[in-house]
Amino acid sequence: VQLQAFGGGLVQAGGSLRLSCAASPPTFGFYRMGWFRQAPGKEREFVANIIRSGTSTYADSVKGRFTVSRDNAKNTVYLQIHSLKPDDTAVYYCAAGTSGWGTAVGDYNYWGQGTQVTVSS
Repeated sequence: VQLQAFGGGLVQAGGSLRLSCAASPPTFGFYRMGWFRQAPGKEREFVANIIRSGTSTYADSVKGRFTVSRDNAKNTVYLQIHSLKPDDTAVYYCAAGTSGWGTAVGDYNYWGQGTQVTVSS
């Protein structure tokens, strides 16, 4: 599975972004898709995940501001981010996996290259 994340950028605090992650080949539907982020000097942390049926899980720090969705027909997963904060500044990664609860880095076998999100205050 190859993943490509895009949609990051520089945005002011309070703004919104939609990140996308395109997956190939079309075995996409079998995988749980996750979003993680990594800020400078910090470990990669779980943000959200979603399974084929659409059931999703979020980190407490992003609940209510982030929404994950997937389009199985387009092999794409999205992360809609609202009310951005400077603390959201990080490289955001999408990942595909089938193990565990889907909240740990080790639960994922495939990773995209990441897209930078920078939030200015």
